[in-house]
Amino acid sequence: MEKNTTQQDRREVRRKRRQRSQILAYITVIAFIILVAAGIVFGVHFLTRQSRRQDKEQENNQSKVEEIFDGEESIPAPETEPEETIVELTPEQKLDEIVNAGIGVMPLEDKVAGLFIVTPEAITGVSTAIKAGEGTQRALSDYAVGGIIYFGKNIRSKEQLQEMVSNTKLYSNYPLFIAVDEEGGSVSRLGEAGLVTKVDSAKAIGQTGDANNAYLAGGTIGQYLSEYGFNLDFAPVADLASVENSVIGSRSFGADAAAVSPYVTAMVQGLKDHEVTACLKHFPGIGSSTQDTHKGLASTDRTAEEFRANEFLVFKEAIDGGADMIMVSHMSAPALAGDNTPCSMSEAVVTDILRNELGFEGVIITDALNMSAISEYYDSEQAAVLALRAGCDMLLMPEDFEKAYNGVLNAVREGVISEERIDDALRRIYRIKYADKVEE
Repeated sequence: MEKNTTQQDRREVRRKRRQRSQILAYITVIAFIILVAAGIVFGVHFLTRQSRRQDKEQENNQSKVEEIFDGEESIPAPETEPEETIVELTPEQKLDEIVNAGIGVMPLEDKVAGLFIVTPEAITGVSTAIKAGEGTQRALSDYAVGGIIYFGKNIRSKEQLQEMVSNTKLYSNYPLFIAVDEEGGSVSRLGEAGLVTKVDSAKAIGQTGDANNAYLAGGTIGQYLSEYGFNLDFAPVADLASVENSVIGSRSFGADAAAVSPYVTAMVQGLKDHEVTACLKHFPGIGSSTQDTHKGLASTDRTAEEFRANEFLVFKEAIDGGADMIMVSHMSAPALAGDNTPCSMSEAVVTDILRNELGFEGVIITDALNMSAISEYYDSEQAAVLALRAGCDMLLMPEDFEKAYNGVLNAVREGVISEERIDDALRRIYRIKYADKVEE
């Protein structure tokens, strides 16, 4: 009986414990539900407040925008980087860049050699050059001369001349002037060799009274020279046959500056139209002398006023017409030079008058330095250095090329002539040689 009572008590205790556990579980669930409900209420309230705040800010921003528009204020555009401006170079500027780049990589020895125009014999050592082979190739490698001039003895046939000129150009590391004296009349190397029909002399053309005939003559000469590979013609003669028995004779278009000028300018253009550079000669006007510089001293008693009123007019008109090269004679003109110094070695004639007074910006070249007017009084080194210091850019046919070349090279190394002076001359030279590298 007592045992049964104890079991009953135990069951009652367990029953009450279960009831308490159930009550606690109910309470926990109810508390959780209350907390969730409170969280939802708080979240809704928070979101509502945020929405109201955003609406308020939006209203304020809209009001500001309206104020800006109402006040006609402008909103500055964001700053952007300016577009890079590409400067288009002019043809002249392009040519300058090409020329400067070419000169900039030349060694001094090549720069100095580039101032000379010589016969092929002067650098090869042969007595008469009629072809360009290994000897020419070695010579041009040793001496990068600026040009080669050919005479009648170098010309045998059409094929021979074309091959010799072509190979000579091929063997040179730098562009060459391939030059000749082809004036027409008695001075016509290719005509005298029978390769072409001579054009009339300048005198005969001048007597026609039509300057267009000078243009046609220049065009004819330019065409056949170009076909043979020549690019430089020591023509036309711009001298006036201004005295009786003038040394220039029939090589001049006449004695009157106003009449002669159109013929000279027209012939320059005729040559130029066939890509042959014309070289006017012989500044300041050897036609005013009866003496020949080939044979010895030559001088003129023409006054400075007479030169300015006559010969200078012819050269000036040709300069204005686009002449690229002018040859200076070895005649002495005391009225211009101040003494008996040959014009080619006179700074007063070359620089003060031709370069500065007449405004010539092209290449100034000496007459042949092996002429007696020079070779009998100056050695090759002296003549070359004096001509460059006077303002000449190129040296034609020194009596002894190697001595003249070494004389100039030493003068630069010793500071007698600056390298900038050499570069200045080369710029003028290469502006002619590289002119076809620039597209208009």
